[in-house]
Amino acid sequence: MALYDFSAPRLFVEPDLGPGAEIELDRAQANYLLNVLRLGPGKAVLAFNGRDGEWLMEIRSAGRKSASLVAGERTRPQPEPGNLAFLFAPLKHARLDYTVQKAVEMGVGRLQPTFTRRTVSSRVNAERMRANAIEAAEQCGILAVPEVAAEDDLEPVLRRLEPERVLVFCDEDAPLKNPLEALAALPPGTRLALLVGPEGGFAPEERAMLLARPNVLRISLGPRILRADTAAVAALAILQAAIGDWR
Repeated sequence: MALYDFSAPRLFVEPDLGPGAEIELDRAQANYLLNVLRLGPGKAVLAFNGRDGEWLMEIRSAGRKSASLVAGERTRPQPEPGNLAFLFAPLKHARLDYTVQKAVEMGVGRLQPTFTRRTVSSRVNAERMRANAIEAAEQCGILAVPEVAAEDDLEPVLRRLEPERVLVFCDEDAPLKNPLEALAALPPGTRLALLVGPEGGFAPEERAMLLARPNVLRISLGPRILRADTAAVAALAILQAAIGDWR
């Protein structure tokens, strides 16, 4: 089977998956398969839970509003989760949805909403973030759904980072203007955390705190000022191309 079967619908499910496993779908999933896609009993669906790989499932329907899936063969094993942590100042509404979806597509292993002095949004809907992460994984053939960490302020988030993890943050005053050149000094397999700040930038005391931390690397994103959601996608692409799983 190809790496990703674009012809088959994919669903994220919570229960364990294995040969012969039968999964009862929730009402929204059953409605999607039976009434939106108009699939009936016997039709194939791909399912994953972020732990057991991807499985070819067969629909067994009990009615118009309910359905179950029965597992056949495993189509892909479960990959190792991504080790790239993404720390970001939360945005509002649709732009936060976009940022989460693109981060999942770019292979992030942990999503960490991080409040800074100039963060615009005052709260985060963790359930909505997870729903967006699952949707992106379903649509893009991704099997490892990233962890959605609880929101917190910048200082405790930095304090909890593993000492060996290199913290990369976007900084227009980075000494090297070429971000690929800056990242070239890191050995393959380096555990990374990317921090993207708010649109107003980091406060002076926050910059001082970041620069005082061991294992910190500043990268520039070019001569133009980018919106925070654009900066996130650009920085993730640079990291994956320079030292991540694009190599």
